[in-house]
Amino acid sequence: MAKLYFRYGAMNCGKSTALMQVMHNYHEQGMKAIIIKPYTDTKGGDRVVSRLGIDKKVDLLIRADDNVNDILDTYMNKNGSIDCILVDEAQFFKREHIDHFFEIAVKKNIPVICYGLRTDFSMRGFEGSERLLLIAHSLEELKTICRCGHKAILNGRKIDGKFVFEGDQVAIDGENHVEYESLCASCYFEFKEKA
Repeated sequence: MAKLYFRYGAMNCGKSTALMQVMHNYHEQGMKAIIIKPYTDTKGGDRVVSRLGIDKKVDLLIRADDNVNDILDTYMNKNGSIDCILVDEAQFFKREHIDHFFEIAVKKNIPVICYGLRTDFSMRGFEGSERLLLIAHSLEELKTICRCGHKAILNGRKIDGKFVFEGDQVAIDGENHVEYESLCASCYFEFKEKA
């Protein structure tokens, strides 16, 4: 039986880069892997974009009201079987989408590897991430460091270079003067107190 994997970490820990490396590994072995990302993630449009400057075209963009099972069946009827599904920005998916990924892994025997954030800039969970943390067969933390050198576990949002701690849950990195910085808990609270 294939599994549903959740590989999570703070911003800038290399999630998208790791996804593209796994894609390369499958293709190098003559196997077919596809990339899925949520339509919500407008960064890069129909591409997965890494901070290292590499990118890869996405095979399927999923909207909030899409049924992943139906879309995947249509894709496979047109393009043949697949060996792995790689999911970028998994935190933006709805609970139902994560349940579909779980069913695909179990019923269709296709591994589904999801990459995403656990929490937003105000330490709240994302719907997709919360569901993955509950039902994924395997959880793996991808690590990065804070500006102070400690392990970063949180995401600080900056607008025009200043940390903010209120606002909509979703604000895409690089749009509307928004950027993110991975922070340890100590630095996070220090910046929050200053704000």
